[in-house]
Amino acid sequence: MRKYLVLAARTPAYDPAVAEPHRRFLAELRAKDMLQESGPFTDGSGGAYLVLADSLRAAEAVVYSDPLHTTGSSEITIHEWEITG
Repeated sequence: MRKYLVLAARTPAYDPAVAEPHRRFLAELRAKDMLQESGPFTDGSGGAYLVLADSLRAAEAVVYSDPLHTTGSSEITIHEWEITG
């Protein structure tokens, strides 16, 4: 499994009502052992999470189903992350 850092930056269309569906989405990933870390940025601009997947394509398929993305509440970027320390 490879690690993918997901950055979610709030857009002007951000709706606080998406927070609970997003939390459920993350809980489902955790239950599937696909989520290592997650949390908001302290400045309120968004958050990040670390997804485990076999490939970038597999990570994208999962991450782009996040309610933050599907509602347009956040702009999502995904980076394969090689943690060295």
